[in-house]
Amino acid sequence: MSQMIRSVKGTRDFYPEEMASRQWLIDSLRLTSQSFGFQAYDGPCLEAVDLYAAKSGEELVKEQAFVFPDRGGELITLRPELTPTLARMVAQKQNELVFPLRWWSFGPFWRYERPQKGRTREFFQWNVDLIGSDSVLADAELIAVAASFFRQVGLNPDQVQILVNDRRLMDAVMQSIGVQPDQKAEMLHLMDRLDKLPAEVWDEKVRALGLSPMQLSEIHAILSDNNLWERSNDLRALFEALEGLGVQDFVRFSPKIIRGLDYYTGTVFEAHETSGEFRAVLGGGHYANLVSDVGGRPLPGVGFAMGDVVIMLVLQKYGLLPQSDWGNPRIFVSVFDESTLAASLGLANELRQAGLEVLIPAEIEKLAKQLKFADRIGVRMAIVLGPDEISQGRVTIKDLKSGVQDSVSRGATATWLKAHLAER
Repeated sequence: MSQMIRSVKGTRDFYPEEMASRQWLIDSLRLTSQSFGFQAYDGPCLEAVDLYAAKSGEELVKEQAFVFPDRGGELITLRPELTPTLARMVAQKQNELVFPLRWWSFGPFWRYERPQKGRTREFFQWNVDLIGSDSVLADAELIAVAASFFRQVGLNPDQVQILVNDRRLMDAVMQSIGVQPDQKAEMLHLMDRLDKLPAEVWDEKVRALGLSPMQLSEIHAILSDNNLWERSNDLRALFEALEGLGVQDFVRFSPKIIRGLDYYTGTVFEAHETSGEFRAVLGGGHYANLVSDVGGRPLPGVGFAMGDVVIMLVLQKYGLLPQSDWGNPRIFVSVFDESTLAASLGLANELRQAGLEVLIPAEIEKLAKQLKFADRIGVRMAIVLGPDEISQGRVTIKDLKSGVQDSVSRGATATWLKAHLAER
């Protein structure tokens, strides 16, 4: 027997049950996005590597992106994120678009990372951006979208919190303790890695930048000050707006939130499951120069991205994923025998035309075997249409979960099913 070919490392197979959960997640994302007036969009999965070099920083391009030459020798990459594509798309039609834009997307992405809990090399990601506004209200709206999604799927503020900071505030406090402009970018990257490195290693990297022991002590004090936000007019206005939007319980300030990508210039935020068991659920922030690096005129905006892997782990932890039969065909029209085949096929067609999900046998078998199959795959209602039912103009409907059986007029079948499926 030949050796089985396995899937590529860091990818996942989605069998129907997993696919049903993923579709439920997509439906929840769509409902949340559309409730705030955001429009769906998408871009290609392949881009020129130069696009990411312009927007995302060297680490993403050199260490995480899947980069390869095409047959013409041009270096291209599987998209590791969507913001650079968004910038390019906006720049291409900047004179035609009406701002501010509210766009959202959900699709596949790839990063060459070590697979581990909450991290895969191929993943799906929700991207939400509001482009063309520099107002703190835009930042508040994006944070409210994230918080509203958590509510939509049943998570509460005791389970998930959105942690907020502002790059401008951190720039100001670093300047106040004498961090030089040429040290600032690397210092921000180190702040972003504070909880990812051993304390002594982190301190040594700060000292290697040329900062004094006094400055190192002051930086630790800054990163421990949860009232630091009170120095920022923008953050005070942000929290006031979030209270007005009714999501303040989901949001709090954290001076440790920096976000590693180079294009963030203002508000930054991450959502975390409160026990600390998982990586960040989502992250985003404010950018002042979305499209200028790819050839357009500078545009402000705010956006965030959420991968599907961590959020599904969080939902699983709290028992919030849909039941296993979610998305399965909920109605099974059996075939009593060869003589009733045409009647069963006609009934199945009528029910589909009425908007119901209907499954029929792939081949004619004994009725008991058909009903056993329907029960095993999670079908809710099974319909028997035998010679007696046909002669009487009726159908027999059996609830496979409760075992309750009803006789229903053939013409009322669709209406009866809709009413009882909604009740049960």
